[in-house]
Amino acid sequence: MRIWRELGYTLTVPLMAALGLAHLLIVLAALVTSTYVVGLPLLAACVLGARRLGAANRWLARTLAVADVPPPAPYRPARGALNRLGTALGDVAGWRAIIHAVVRLPAAALALAGAAATWGLGLVLLTCPLWWQVPGLPAPGGWPGALLLGVLGLGLLLLAPMVVHLALVPERMLARTLLGLPPAQARIRTLEETRTLAVEDAAAALRRVERDLHDGTAARLTALAMTLSMAKEELGEDGDLERARALVDGAHRGAKDTLSELTDLLRGIHPPALDKGLEVALATLAARSPLPVDLDAELAERPSPAVETIAFYCTAELLANVAKHSGARQAAIRLRATGGRLRLHVRDDGAGGAVLAYGGPADGSGLRGLNDRVRVVDGELAIHSPAGGPTVVIVDLPLRA
Repeated sequence: MRIWRELGYTLTVPLMAALGLAHLLIVLAALVTSTYVVGLPLLAACVLGARRLGAANRWLARTLAVADVPPPAPYRPARGALNRLGTALGDVAGWRAIIHAVVRLPAAALALAGAAATWGLGLVLLTCPLWWQVPGLPAPGGWPGALLLGVLGLGLLLLAPMVVHLALVPERMLARTLLGLPPAQARIRTLEETRTLAVEDAAAALRRVERDLHDGTAARLTALAMTLSMAKEELGEDGDLERARALVDGAHRGAKDTLSELTDLLRGIHPPALDKGLEVALATLAARSPLPVDLDAELAERPSPAVETIAFYCTAELLANVAKHSGARQAAIRLRATGGRLRLHVRDDGAGGAVLAYGGPADGSGLRGLNDRVRVVDGELAIHSPAGGPTVVIVDLPLRA
C-alpha cells in the first residue's frame, strides 16, 4: 500500500541523507586537493560515485515514494586515461546528484518531521492509557486525561498518511528535477521516442494496407478475372449462354464486393466523416455506438488533419472498449479546444479498472496503442478508472501537429 511505502521512504531518508552528506564532505576534500596529482582522480571518482548514489535514491523514490523519475543518459567512458578522466569530471548526472545531496537536506528533515509528528507522536499518545501510571512518567491528569490523549493520538494516526504524503512533495520534486533527465535531454528523449513511434506506426499502417490488399482485394480481383475468362469461353460458338450469364452475374457480384472492400480500406486510411470536421465525425461515432452516448463538442478552431485523425481513432477505440469491456449503460464525450490544445474526455459509468497494461476489464493493449498514437504528436493520455467506476479517459493533443 502507498501508506506503508511512503512511511518506509521517510525512514530511509535519514540514512540516504547521511550518506549524501558524507559523500559531499569527500567531494569538498577532493576539490581542496584538486591542485595536486591525486585530487583530480579523487574528484572524478566522487562524481561517478554520486551517480551511483543518485541511482539508489532514484530507485527508492520510484519504489517507495511512487515518483516516476526517468534515469539520465548512461555513462560512457572514453578511451584513454586523460579522456576518461575528463568524461568523469564532466558527467552532468553525477554533479546533479551532488547538488541533490546538498539541497535535499531540508526536504529530508521536513519528511522525517512529518512522520515523527504524526506516526511517532500519534502512537505515543494512543498508548497513553497503558503507561500513564508508570512511575517517573508525566501524569496526563488521570484517566480522563489519558483517554483524551489516546483519542488525540488516534486522530494523529488517521491524519498521518496525508501529512506524510504532503511532506514528501519537496522530496519528489527534487528527485524528479535533479536525479532524472535534464529538461533539454528529456525533451530530446521524448522526441526520439515519438519519432520512433511515428515510424513504427507508419510502417504498421503500410503493412496492414498491403496485407488487406493482398489477402482481400487482390484475391477477389484474381477470382473476378478467372470468372470473366470462363464467361468469355462460354460465349463462344459452342458455349452455354445460361452458364455464361451466371458467370457474368457472379463476376458482377464479385466486382461490387471488391469495391465495397476498397471503400472500407480507404475509410480506414482516412474516415470520410472527417471531411466535414471532427465534431461531425464524433457525432457519427456516437450515433453508431451500441450504447447511448452524450456528445458535447465545441471547437473554436479546427485542428490539423493529423490531430483530427488521432482524436477520431482514439474516440472510436474508447467507445469500442466501453461497449466490449466496461459493462456501462451509457457514455459521454466532451471535446474542447483551449490554449492551443485539444482536450477530449470520454467517460462511462462502467465497472472501472482500465489500465495502460495487459489485463483488466479494459483491453490494456488497445489503451497502450492509443497512448503510443497520442505520443506521436507530443500528446498525453490519462486514465482515471477506480474499481467500480466511473472511467474517465482524457486525451490532450496539440491543435497543430
